[in-house]
Amino acid sequence: MKKLRLHLCFSTYMLASLVSATALAAGPDYAKAALDMMKADFKAKGPATMERMVQQDEAQAQCSANPQGLKPKLAQKLEQSQLSTIKYPADGQYMGDWKNGEKIAQNGRGMQSSDAMGSVNGGNCYACHQMSKTEISFGNIGPSLYQYGKLRGSSPEILKYTWGKLYNSQAFTACSKMPRFGHNGVLSEAQLKDIMALLMDGESPVNK
Repeated sequence: MKKLRLHLCFSTYMLASLVSATALAAGPDYAKAALDMMKADFKAKGPATMERMVQQDEAQAQCSANPQGLKPKLAQKLEQSQLSTIKYPADGQYMGDWKNGEKIAQNGRGMQSSDAMGSVNGGNCYACHQMSKTEISFGNIGPSLYQYGKLRGSSPEILKYTWGKLYNSQAFTACSKMPRFGHNGVLSEAQLKDIMALLMDGESPVNK
């Protein structure tokens, strides 16, 4: 039996976002006190750095400041700005090896203080999505991706959308809880291509 996954795992970034949102709702003095506390208590170690904790980018800052959700106009503005950050494959090829993609989807390691510098990150896709009928341990924070390619096809528009969603999910849904895998450098271009193949290839377990 495959080991059960821990679906509620907080990185320092997620914890920072949670504390920041609570503090901002309470007022600027609490926000400053919370940030000072995190700076004092959390230390950078290995791949786990302090950058996104102490200096949020536009999307993080907007989402932290509006924990109940953005107003439509602000959400649209954020999505447009994030859409401009997406980098599509330089060679125009979206698909890699679905077998490597399955390994990446099953791998939940990466960017932790215990990891070696330069180690390869996983995508941990099953923590939030159902992706195959044989996997019994998966989360439901995100929608089921089972038969993703079979149901949607592989038109140029679908390929471009799927790549963009993996690269920077907030370009399509403001304050999406899905990691911005490409934007934040969590997964490489080659890894993203392998995940694309896992989602789209007819031989992949996702589409069986």
